[in-house]
Amino acid sequence: MKKGLLKLLVFIGACLILWWCKTPSHTSRQSIDKLEIPAYTEASYKKHLVYEGYEVVLNENYRIPEWVAYELTDEEVSGTNPRSNHFRTDPNFYGKQADDNDYRNSGWDRGHMAPAADMKLTEQMMRESFYFTNICPQNHNLNSGDWKALEDMVRDYANKYGNIYVTCGPIVTDNQYGSIGRNKVTVPDAFYKVMLIQTPNGFESIGFIMDNKAGHKPLSTYAVTVDEVESKTGLDFFPALSDDVESRVESTYNSLIWLK
Repeated sequence: MKKGLLKLLVFIGACLILWWCKTPSHTSRQSIDKLEIPAYTEASYKKHLVYEGYEVVLNENYRIPEWVAYELTDEEVSGTNPRSNHFRTDPNFYGKQADDNDYRNSGWDRGHMAPAADMKLTEQMMRESFYFTNICPQNHNLNSGDWKALEDMVRDYANKYGNIYVTCGPIVTDNQYGSIGRNKVTVPDAFYKVMLIQTPNGFESIGFIMDNKAGHKPLSTYAVTVDEVESKTGLDFFPALSDDVESRVESTYNSLIWLK
């Protein structure tokens, strides 16, 4: 009798584990590892740098990143390491890159792509976020205003859903602002950010494009589909998603989820 009861309990336990693993809230961790990394060519591989808190591919011609990508978790949002404020050249990149002298008296902020406020979990994450391979010349009003509001939004969603996947970077089109410094660091015309979350009903994504200039508007005015950001940048975001899911989430965004 006891042996039969034990077998029944083992069978029920196995069924519960199988059900647990198949529910959407737990498949979200099923090799969604690196989901934030866009597709990139073999030619750019040597410019691909991996750090504790983010990954980056540098555009060596412009001396700014092509893209910066990271997964932000609610645990990382709650980090307590203090802000470093020590900008430095990247010791792991041996090509041409920006340095502090390029930005000094240029009139442009040293704008983070992966924000320092998202890198508070460890001292190493904070230190690496201040490498110039993670920095772009950015309008001060944008950096401290709407771009910061967008960064705050990312943290809110990481807290709400447990994690969020983010890819961001500069857009250079007309190069209307030229370059700064001895290293001729290109000043972007605009910036993009794409985000991906998994809700109980599946994946949802959204994109944002902000001109590199002063102004203050609701975040909804910057919102676009991920497809539109891909069209502007030539990048392929979230390639690890299955083709049908990627096509669905990148062609539209749900205002009720993202812009409430």
